[in-house]
Amino acid sequence: MSFLSNSNTVHVEVRLHRCEKRMQTLQSEIEPQLDAYLKSLKTLRWNFAFNVNTHIPAIESILLEKDNGENGIVKVDNRLKFCYHYYMTQRPELRSGGGLFDGEGDVNTDNVDNVISAHHVLLPASEFVGLWDNLIYEEGLKEKLLKFALSALSFSQHNVDTNVIACNRLLLLHGPPGTGKTSLCKALAQKLAVRTQNSFAYTHLVEINSHSLFSKWFSESGKLVARLFGKISELVADKNNLVCVLIDEVESLAYQRSAMSSNEPRDAMRVVNAVLTQLDDIKSCPNVLILATSNLPHSIDLAFLDRADIRQYIGLPAITAIGSIYKSMLTELMARGIVRTEHMENSQEDSEDLINDLAERSVGLSGRTLRKIPLLAHAHHTTRDLFEVNQKITLSDFLDAMLLALEQLLAEKRLLKQEAFVQDMSYQTSS
Repeated sequence: MSFLSNSNTVHVEVRLHRCEKRMQTLQSEIEPQLDAYLKSLKTLRWNFAFNVNTHIPAIESILLEKDNGENGIVKVDNRLKFCYHYYMTQRPELRSGGGLFDGEGDVNTDNVDNVISAHHVLLPASEFVGLWDNLIYEEGLKEKLLKFALSALSFSQHNVDTNVIACNRLLLLHGPPGTGKTSLCKALAQKLAVRTQNSFAYTHLVEINSHSLFSKWFSESGKLVARLFGKISELVADKNNLVCVLIDEVESLAYQRSAMSSNEPRDAMRVVNAVLTQLDDIKSCPNVLILATSNLPHSIDLAFLDRADIRQYIGLPAITAIGSIYKSMLTELMARGIVRTEHMENSQEDSEDLINDLAERSVGLSGRTLRKIPLLAHAHHTTRDLFEVNQKITLSDFLDAMLLALEQLLAEKRLLKQEAFVQDMSYQTSS
């Protein structure tokens, strides 16, 4: 199995309309047409999904990507090598794991709570289409994570001895809340589902509900962890499956044992021990990848941190990323008919200056917060008649509204910070 490519490789992700034809049949019919179409173009734009329905009706959309995350427009020449990845999103009835991780009652025969301990999705899923493209970070960060995942899977598929070369296939994303760590893990799993279809027939995403693994019954939490990983092992047993396990807020399951006080419930330590044991057991399977996120990496047990092959910090967006996020949101509003379609680089309207001003004032905000601003701008700073008569808002007017919404949001954050400071001082005084 070979997932790796060279610098001249262009990955062409081809999303097909659902039909009853076999993928191999569709591929043989479509690829000559698609190859001829792409090579007939004078330029290509990286990281840009576009529709080619008028040329090849079977294709819903295609996405062109370079391994290095390069953006922009380049000329087509003979040095470019197209690597095609064909996929269809799963049918709605196949997206769920069919209750694989659901409980059927309050307590089972072992007095262990029956709850939804994990959410199970079969990939590629329609709800994750476009997620990878719309997550904006520093240049090359997403590509770095994708290359790691593909390399780890390549090592495991080639049966590299983990006693000689450490490869736990465990990736940890950590950083402040709201920076898109969980979304990035889901997008990465979706990307792997597309890129590895020649090696795995199915890709499963199992998102563990960490808080469900703590039982009200003394000493039973460890059994819940073992039971969950037993279900995961059933998926992993089929070598045609690629299984991506997402552990969100992993510090709740792998809390630092050395920091536990004597008053800490012993069950909490049993959970950490059980998680570490299960991770050691499952790493022997070549078709599983563990994705973990944390807002509090210093609270994670050192043994878990040591098992992570890569620990990637996901920070607050820099000013260039903020500007790109704003532009992507405005492009979406134009496409949906809320904002009038205009060129954002039009100096006559000073749009670029307004976006730059917004970006500068937004430094220090998370991506989650930034993505709320267009809705707040529309809700609070546009007149009601614009909505009622379905009249599109001009770009300059909407940018002004976004600026007002941003200022209001920043004022609210300052007020909350002041209130938190006063409460903290009051608590210290009373103590």
